[in-house]
Amino acid sequence: MFKRKIYNKMLEWKRDSDGRTALLIEGARRIGKSTVVEEFAKNEYESYILIDFAKVSKEIRSLFEDVFDLNYLFLQLQLQYKVDLQERKSVIIFDEVQLCPMARQAIKALVEDHRYDYIETGSLISIKKNVKDILIPSEERKISMYPMDYEEFLWAVGDETTFPLLKKCFEMNQGLGDAMNRKQLRQFRLYMLVGGMPQAVAAYIETNNFRKVDEVKRDILNLYEADFAKIDPTGRLSMLFDAIPAQLNKNASRFQASAVLDGEKTDKILEFIAELKDSKTVLVSYNVNDPNAGMSNTKDLSRYKLFLSDTGLFVTLMFKDKDFTENELYQKLLSDKLSVNLGYLYENAVAQCLVSGGNGLFYHTIMNEKSKHNYEIDFILAKKNKIVPLEVKSSGYKTHRSLDVFAEKFSDRIWKRYLVYTKDMSKDQDVFCIPVYMVPFL
Repeated sequence: MFKRKIYNKMLEWKRDSDGRTALLIEGARRIGKSTVVEEFAKNEYESYILIDFAKVSKEIRSLFEDVFDLNYLFLQLQLQYKVDLQERKSVIIFDEVQLCPMARQAIKALVEDHRYDYIETGSLISIKKNVKDILIPSEERKISMYPMDYEEFLWAVGDETTFPLLKKCFEMNQGLGDAMNRKQLRQFRLYMLVGGMPQAVAAYIETNNFRKVDEVKRDILNLYEADFAKIDPTGRLSMLFDAIPAQLNKNASRFQASAVLDGEKTDKILEFIAELKDSKTVLVSYNVNDPNAGMSNTKDLSRYKLFLSDTGLFVTLMFKDKDFTENELYQKLLSDKLSVNLGYLYENAVAQCLVSGGNGLFYHTIMNEKSKHNYEIDFILAKKNKIVPLEVKSSGYKTHRSLDVFAEKFSDRIWKRYLVYTKDMSKDQDVFCIPVYMVPFL
């Protein structure tokens, strides 16, 4: 199993909660939820039962329809799974709990009973059909899980030293030098190409063959498409998902859903976007009309951009029209020699890094009244009751006109401003220019 940061959060929950809450780990399919939870159960408890609701029998499922007699429930589970549960020393795992809403509702009674700990994993947790007619337990503590971040990826390939050293350089505002910067950029582009899905990372480590990696990612994308078809059999949800790379490539100020779903009503489109967001396969960045420390209060739900939660999947989706993404194409991307403008690929990587770091995604567009030109800040963070605007470049150019225009308008609100690009770390007046691999430290 790969080392994952969420393990420490689970340890904190076990220590602080002491059985007073269940832990719900929510995330997209195939990001490693089940693996890390079972590893945690093996290491931190005397015994455990893992109930996989994707495979469970009707008999087990029916046990949760009436939890009046918990002694009977626990006896049946121990008999069926041949596991001896020990009071306050065992954990019961509800894997893919969205497939058995009654089991999720039972959490209230189970936690109150306090004999055992409970961990739930799931995707599509908030989709209507998965919460219909059940009482959502207030005894859940939710944690979002994402694909492997850049540090976890480096751990997986056997590098435990680079990330802390990069963080130290960032904190000291110290550049690496051109040669070392090129080396680090190549490593980060490798992460962008492979992505953070554990199966794709394992395929890369085992085979060192990008075609094998691409096959794994295509399987995951096909799995997502199948999930979307269950939510929306008309295929419109899949159409929105598939359009993400093309929409970002247009460099428009918003995702133009009407161009993808011609004639669809706005309310229905917003419902689709909410469902994509709930699936955790997509990251949504909202336009803010009045950027300040409380950006959630001023976001415009009708103006948004969509990114994939994993940049490796994004690369494969970009070239979905081919049977596979050729190794040569991967090599060109890795060497930064592909002719197409890949600014939107870097934007997706930055979005993934920011969300993994616990940030919400927001952007802002300014119209220059004289020139009628739109200036866009790609991402805005809230830090220390101030805001931190980011402009992303896929090249080494240090021009940052959007940052300058934004600073003229909102100077009193800005703590720091950053240009994210592919050159070494530097400073241009009061703009911090950082290579893309340092975004995780923001």
